[in-house]
Amino acid sequence: MSSNLSMHIDRKTFDSPDGELVVIEDFHLEIEPEHFVSILGPSGCGKTTMLRMILGLDTKYTGRITLDGSVVDSPGVDRGIVFQEPRLVPWKTVWANVEFALPRAVSSEEDRQFAIKSILDMVGLTGFESAWPAQLSGGMAQRVALARALVSVPRVLLMDEPLAALDLDTRIRMQQEILRIHDLEKTTTVMVTHDIDEALFLSDRVIVLSGRPAQIRADLRVDLEGPRVRSSEQFLSLRGEILKIILPEF
Repeated sequence: MSSNLSMHIDRKTFDSPDGELVVIEDFHLEIEPEHFVSILGPSGCGKTTMLRMILGLDTKYTGRITLDGSVVDSPGVDRGIVFQEPRLVPWKTVWANVEFALPRAVSSEEDRQFAIKSILDMVGLTGFESAWPAQLSGGMAQRVALARALVSVPRVLLMDEPLAALDLDTRIRMQQEILRIHDLEKTTTVMVTHDIDEALFLSDRVIVLSGRPAQIRADLRVDLEGPRVRSSEQFLSLRGEILKIILPEF
């Protein structure tokens, strides 16, 4: 089940040795159900803070975040997240790491087995159920992290630079996997990334943020027919458009 996410942040601040630090200001974003939205912006502009706010881990701001009209004011299984590092529990197998994220509401052993088996199959980890995190490659570990985030069937999936630590070949393969899974699940997705090509390859929309305090500099619809080709004229044109927004002096 996919959902509409609404963010209306008047002001988000942090205390600093030099006084109040304004991180996000006058930020308004509506994300439609089933859409994949990428957020680009300079380091330190508040991208990860936004994800924490959507998760309900940070509620100290003026404004409002809603999910299908309900105010987000605490964490919940209706929102899943994948971080840059997999953050797997090292003493648990692949199966146990995924099971750890399964809601307690799924109490039937048969239902739990089916949910875990299905999600591991979806992310291409069938046969690795008994493997330990230390035995996995970086790409496989991120597949486990993705399975763990999806096993609760979240209404919104958040990703914080989930592929940044991977080598180029693995990163491209994982981008294709994320796109395939999104096409299957249709989960509303918000991804933070610094990679313009990655954003264009995966997204329905690309949001470009200003430096701190974060505001929206551009909201681009990515109307590229699939399968997307990174060397196509349309892809390169959009890439150039984003680069001009980010680096107008060049």
